Amino acid sequence: MNRIHLIYLLLLLAGMALSACKTTNDGSGQDASQVELAFLKDNPGISQALDSMVINDQIPFVYARIEALNGKTLYEHSKVNNELYPGLEVNKDSWFRIWSMSKILTITVALDLIEEGKLSFDEPIGKYIPEFSKLEVAMSAEGKPLADYEYEKGQKACPMHMVQMEEEMTVRHLINHEAGFYYPWTSISCLDSIWRAQNLNAAKNTDELIQRMKNLPLVQQPGHSYYYGLNTTVLGMLVEKATGQSLKQLVVDRITGPLKIEGLQYGKPDEVTLLPRTSGGKEFIKITEENESQIFGAELPDYSQESELYLGGEGMLATTDGYADFLRMLLQRGKLNGYRLLEESTIVDMSSPHTQKNSPWGHNGYNLWVTGDTLRKMGTGEAGLWVVGGYEGTYAWVDTKRKFVGIVMTQMFNMPTGPSEIFRKAVYQELWKEENKID
Repeated sequence: MNRIHLIYLLLLLAGMALSACKTTNDGSGQDASQVELAFLKDNPGISQALDSMVINDQIPFVYARIEALNGKTLYEHSKVNNELYPGLEVNKDSWFRIWSMSKILTITVALDLIEEGKLSFDEPIGKYIPEFSKLEVAMSAEGKPLADYEYEKGQKACPMHMVQMEEEMTVRHLINHEAGFYYPWTSISCLDSIWRAQNLNAAKNTDELIQRMKNLPLVQQPGHSYYYGLNTTVLGMLVEKATGQSLKQLVVDRITGPLKIEGLQYGKPDEVTLLPRTSGGKEFIKITEENESQIFGAELPDYSQESELYLGGEGMLATTDGYADFLRMLLQRGKLNGYRLLEESTIVDMSSPHTQKNSPWGHNGYNLWVTGDTLRKMGTGEAGLWVVGGYEGTYAWVDTKRKFVGIVMTQMFNMPTGPSEIFRKAVYQELWKEENKID
């Protein structure tokens, strides 16, 4: 057999192997993961774990979903406490307040602009929001940045004094939560009180929000360390100023429109009634009419179509079906429904270690948490999962090994036990059990 024939034979064998694999990258057809994970459909072990949380008054309702790479439903389940909410239905078309699961959408818009050369990681924020070029930084009487105080010792930071920023914050600082913005749950009362007094969510639009936020001190010098807060909301305002478009329109033009995603947006559809808010105590669940004042002070975001304030870190709404589609874009390395949104190299960068690199729980990419070995040791998951979550018990992950996305949703403040751990543990216990049979 000459060399040409040998090469031809090797190529033919490679093609046969790829064909047998039946794995697609464009979301069409039946992929191998769908066949291998067929045992998840109506799996009683997973469903019983979810039901127990509702039956035991840990959460008011739950909807969970697993989708294969091509969008086919591998598992879905819903359970509602009908004594608390008579007649309530929760399904794949129900709209959820997703809070911090909005962040990865805003970061995706920014990364798309960076790929196009319309924005760069190291551009100063002051170029687009001049009011933020001279923010003050809060320091304790001991001369330490407030970000350095552990939660339990927060009160030791008061009284505080202000110093000037030593250097301007950048787009990269915002993406990595290193700019110095915070949420008002630091346990440092002299700091949190300033935040709440501004009642940021009452702002009518981006310009008014900027005017309110310019009065807030930073908890650290930009670049000092990772500190979770309003950084992504500021990033959303920045991309608006950089493009002259609203964040709402940028999401439509750059993500949901070209990717053909429905069920992921700012502002609820007119015919939709959002799911009720619930507050959980130690042994009971109660309906609440007002915000618990733990994020934005007195008011919740305005989810009406008329609102002109688009909170890039907290303000989006989604159905589980819509959010799962976005996750499948990440799983398909930047592409969905025949359209490439981000380059594969950008997806790799998004999931690479950028902050919290030494955590036993994993590391943080661009606000995409990548799990470590601790979950396997605890029997609740595996290393390498891409995770996002939100304030009212919304949670999702991408399993890049088995090519599926998992998502579990409820709507509850002050949650004693979240559904994320319970659902993920039940899923991986069933996966390992099945895979051990095969081995």
